Amino acid sequence: MKVAVLRETFPGEKRVALIPASVPQLAKAGIQVLVQSGAGEAAGYPDAVYQQRGAELVEDRQAALDAADVLLQVHCLGANPEAGKQDMPQFRAGLSVIGMCDPLGAPDAIQQIAETGASLFALELIPRITRAQSMDVLSSMATIAGYRAVLLAASELPKLFPMMMTAAGTIKAARAFVIGAGVAGLQAIATAKRLGAIVHAYDVRPACREQVESLGGKFVELELETQQSEDQGGYAKQLDEAFYEKQRELMARVVSESDVVITTAAIPGKQSPLLITRAAVEGMAPGSVIVDLAAERGGNCEPSQAGQRVVHQGVVIHGPTNLVSEAPYHASQMYSNNITRFLLNMVKDGQLAMDMQDEIVRETCVAHGGQVNHPRIRELLQLPPLTTEEEAEEPEASTTDDAQPQDPPQQG
Repeated sequence: MKVAVLRETFPGEKRVALIPASVPQLAKAGIQVLVQSGAGEAAGYPDAVYQQRGAELVEDRQAALDAADVLLQVHCLGANPEAGKQDMPQFRAGLSVIGMCDPLGAPDAIQQIAETGASLFALELIPRITRAQSMDVLSSMATIAGYRAVLLAASELPKLFPMMMTAAGTIKAARAFVIGAGVAGLQAIATAKRLGAIVHAYDVRPACREQVESLGGKFVELELETQQSEDQGGYAKQLDEAFYEKQRELMARVVSESDVVITTAAIPGKQSPLLITRAAVEGMAPGSVIVDLAAERGGNCEPSQAGQRVVHQGVVIHGPTNLVSEAPYHASQMYSNNITRFLLNMVKDGQLAMDMQDEIVRETCVAHGGQVNHPRIRELLQLPPLTTEEEAEEPEASTTDDAQPQDPPQQG
């Protein structure tokens, strides 16, 4: 079996789906790795190191795709709507594509891939089970995003984070407020605390208090009814607009007292909840900084714009959409470890064996056998459920409940 790793085509993307250290693991399982020349250079992994670890370098992208049984990517079509189309002519029956494809936000792209006959595995849908923790790319990437968000804020803030006692006087510690205590939020709390800030954090899930406090943060209490704030996976779920309106009113006071605000509340495939109004931003001191990690889907902060640095009445608002790519070496390392474990879970005797009785395989497979076969994606596309006959014709087809979204809907 041959696995191809190509240069990422998403604008500004520096990560690579597989690093050299993962090549021997695949080789041990009987898998040959084809790497397009230059695929890892932006992440700090030169071609020579891939060759040393046993990968075969291929100059021509199309040739690598034509020879491959499996394609490993960071951004598949869906998560890469424009540039991702260039590889589609080489997609075919017998090819399996593994990567992040925004299945809940771009279901049309899933259907396009299904029509080529290729199988597609969406890593965003890895189930929240113990056995799959080592494959959870969203948690890995959220860890880096939370860390980088604080560094971005620190570089913009015209103040120092830690308190300092100097001969020139005492410098007060900066006040950081993290909204959302999921994976990204907890990493932001820990990073801001390490830098010396006074950290407050809020999440609609009261159970997060212990995690926040364990990192040295102070949990913010808002007088809100939160009993229905968690889904079955333990993540924050989308609530009604009346709840968010009350939440915004109560949160504005904490925002106004903060030098830095990091927001992380995103819901896969849906508009991000508005948590910080324009008026709340105007209540902050000039020079304050907001980093909105949910900007790609509308943002948690009203003035934020995806991919832009906005200044509103003296407050700097960043809306990064691919912050993880700014730390490509370790981001690629973590992603590679995740995707390698995911792939090896499906390999038997050197061949891909898609066992749909395996929850991990079943819940991530969104296209197979020429059709969209994931119930949740079919519902988004307004396609009828697969019939018993269709499922019988495709023994690997999914026949069970939908997967739970991964990254804390996330607050964080």
